[in-house]
Amino acid sequence: MKPDIGFIGLAVMGENLALNMERNGFTVAVHNKTTATLDRFLEGRGKGKRFVRAATLAELAALLPAPRMVMMMIKAGSAVDQVIEQLLPHLDRGDTIIDGGNSNFNDTSRRQDYLAGRGIRFIGTGISGGEEGALNGPSLMPGGSKEAWPALEPIFTAISAKAPDGAPCSAWVGGGGAGHFVKMVHNGIEYGDMQIVSEIYWIMQEYLGLSHHRMREIFTRWNRGKLDSYLIGITADILGYQDADGEPLLERILDAAGQKGTGKWTGIAALDEGTPLTLIVESVFARCLSAQKDTRRLASRRFPRERRRFTGDVETFLGRLHDALYAAKIVSYAQGFELLRIASETHGWDLDFASIARIWRGGCIIRSAFLDRIAEAFASEGSLPNLVLSPYFAKELLSAEEGWRSVVTEAMGAALPIPALASALSWFDGFRSERLPANMIQAQRDYFGAHTYERTDRPRGESFHTDWTGRGGSTTSGTYSV
Repeated sequence: MKPDIGFIGLAVMGENLALNMERNGFTVAVHNKTTATLDRFLEGRGKGKRFVRAATLAELAALLPAPRMVMMMIKAGSAVDQVIEQLLPHLDRGDTIIDGGNSNFNDTSRRQDYLAGRGIRFIGTGISGGEEGALNGPSLMPGGSKEAWPALEPIFTAISAKAPDGAPCSAWVGGGGAGHFVKMVHNGIEYGDMQIVSEIYWIMQEYLGLSHHRMREIFTRWNRGKLDSYLIGITADILGYQDADGEPLLERILDAAGQKGTGKWTGIAALDEGTPLTLIVESVFARCLSAQKDTRRLASRRFPRERRRFTGDVETFLGRLHDALYAAKIVSYAQGFELLRIASETHGWDLDFASIARIWRGGCIIRSAFLDRIAEAFASEGSLPNLVLSPYFAKELLSAEEGWRSVVTEAMGAALPIPALASALSWFDGFRSERLPANMIQAQRDYFGAHTYERTDRPRGESFHTDWTGRGGSTTSGTYSV
């Protein structure tokens, strides 16, 4: 039987994704740069299954029926371009290359344009779910050459996670780099979610003095309500995991977080689009600060802080912690979807936000119970400028506000770092403020740089300049922009 698809790259994600395809009835031609890895897979987890060995890229292409589909699961960056160049001589017009790695969306757009000029279709697809998701069902976010989608759709539909209502967590996203952009924003939200969960855990331990067993019980309970999500569930598991001597393993894990770059890319994209992605960017910076372990150790001796403990009713405060986490979680998704909306306009992707929310309901790291609510919000009001303006989430934020504000105040008073929880609250306060102190900033800019300003008593779009010192004249630096 001819293979249905060619597959390049048998590292952890690639191996599991290939096994997922085979388990769902597809024959897969597999290739890996390191032959030993290829043979180890075929003699191990792939033995006796519908896999066909391809020692070279030429052999891989020769095995596939026309039009060919070849999927790459390799490290993002120059390696993707190198493999494309090595593969091109063996492909024909109408064939499709699929990049399933964590590529930058700009690279994906560039590659699509480059390959289109050679008659080759290109799909860049975001994949979320980690090792387990790749094997048992990930969330898939394909974008690029839409004419290639009909042939690939049956495979992606079969291997994707299924939401609670049975719908596949895979759908076409848009042209160019849209698929990888949506995955990038997914990862940015993931950064935010992980940071606010860690801050809540830290408050529980350092301020409330709760044991790991007690914290596990709390997160387990929360995971049965509004906070039901993959990350809350694994947090409970982590808190309950013991080292070989019976002590909590978590306390022996060094507090220096790693990152692979998608959170940083999300922040850069937000800056490029002029979108205030405050919670997510703070989450990236929190990881950067955590990595400065040796410097922080020195600073802790130079600036010792008094250890303060909570003295009120713990159960009442736990309710406030729940509300703070829930509210910040809403803000994390709201900021992410706002970036998607603005980028969609910039790049002409025409993203379907309800569809994106639906394919995140299963398989992916940020799957949460309220993604159904997000999908409903965008489906009922497609032009919604920000998720928090939907009736449901507006009500939820107002209900949680008191507890959220109380937690931020208490934690700051106890000198506990909560950059994500606090920045989310500050964004919310700024977002709902009709007036902000930016008039002072604009006056300063005009004073020292003649950058001009708009007036509250004149229509938007008109620019004005004041000779603040009497020595500057009427010359301005250019058009005022926001």
